[in-house]
Amino acid sequence: MDKIALIVGASGIIGSNLAKELLANGWTTYGLARNPKTDIAGLHPVAADLLHPETLQTALADVAPTHVFLTSWMRQETEAENIRVNSAMVRNLLAALSPKHTVQHVALVTGLKHYLGPFDSYARGGSLPATPLREEQPRLDLENFYYAQEDEVFAAAARDGFSWSIHRPHTIIGQAVGNLMNMGTTLAVYASLCKETGKPFRWPGSEAQWNGLSDVTDARVIAKQLAWAATTEAAHNQAFNITNGDYFRWSWLWPRLADWFGIEWAGYDGTVHPLEAELADAAELWRDLATRHHLAVADLHKLASPWHTDLDLGRPIEVMTDMSKSRQLGFMVYQRTEDSFFDLFAQLRADQLIP
Repeated sequence: MDKIALIVGASGIIGSNLAKELLANGWTTYGLARNPKTDIAGLHPVAADLLHPETLQTALADVAPTHVFLTSWMRQETEAENIRVNSAMVRNLLAALSPKHTVQHVALVTGLKHYLGPFDSYARGGSLPATPLREEQPRLDLENFYYAQEDEVFAAAARDGFSWSIHRPHTIIGQAVGNLMNMGTTLAVYASLCKETGKPFRWPGSEAQWNGLSDVTDARVIAKQLAWAATTEAAHNQAFNITNGDYFRWSWLWPRLADWFGIEWAGYDGTVHPLEAELADAAELWRDLATRHHLAVADLHKLASPWHTDLDLGRPIEVMTDMSKSRQLGFMVYQRTEDSFFDLFAQLRADQLIP
């Protein structure tokens, strides 16, 4: 049977990599976004705003997906607003597709805030779970838009009879200009500025992150897990962690990232040095650097997301996830994290996004 995918958030890190993965494996693939990508060969763009359900019928008139992949969210000022807006996006889309009776599977990407709580919660160092994080750990007694999104998928699945999967990555490493959560590119921008100014590549985060074990998720790896879960019956109606499959300490990785750029580095010195403050006045410097090196993007804020990198690297806990659940069901993809960063840096340089 033909597999027809609708990717929500096809312009993002996960969505764009998923589109390439599915297209390479013969899927008919539609990419939905407010401003959809048109630079992926074979991807059919769908321009739509999920917060305006009255427009969805027109936008999706000729789209009858068998599989839906929800890889996008919209950041709001409060968690209550996060819940209202992001649950509505899921609800509106699945309601618009319901009359077609073609959807067989819906995959939702959330993340480790399922275990840690919303940004403000874990940033304050509230009740923190034991690691490694496992899928069977219960929901926290906190407002969390991930839970609201899940509930919308569960309700629509009960109504329409499709299967579902939930995917919980940790810190996506991959390229997407304008993405709100982009540690790899943010660190590449920071390192490039350090090289320009002669300043050391200084660790910005907490002692717990510097010395503790951690893991991250290559966008290519989660793309493969999304495709696997959508087409593997044993993986249906399940939630899965998804990381590269290795563990590391930032105290080990940080010098290696600095070496790639040929710059000096500085480790944890007893103080957190947030990147948001470090890059607060760097917009003009980046614009000048972009002009001299003929870079494709001169707006620092379209490349770097220091606020999110600060949240990741400032956590008061090591963050590592258990991957045994999907491994037992046959998902064996593995990616060396050092190479995830180096591949990204090389791609950014090839695309003239960093000097």
